[in-house]
Amino acid sequence: MDSNVRSAVVLIAIGTIAWLIAGAVFLVLDSDTKYVWTCVVGAALGVIGIRYTIRRARRSGI
Repeated sequence: MDSNVRSAVVLIAIGTIAWLIAGAVFLVLDSDTKYVWTCVVGAALGVIGIRYTIRRARRSGI
């Protein structure tokens, strides 16, 4: 993997982990469900972003 792709994947992974931590905090605080679901969707989009970035880099030959 190219260093640009690697740094993009790391950045997306950090964001995904941040969404997971925020979701866990909202669960512990017994917060409103819309905040928990927002964190779940954010984490899911982060995982999709990681997969997309890696697949795109492999297809383009970077």
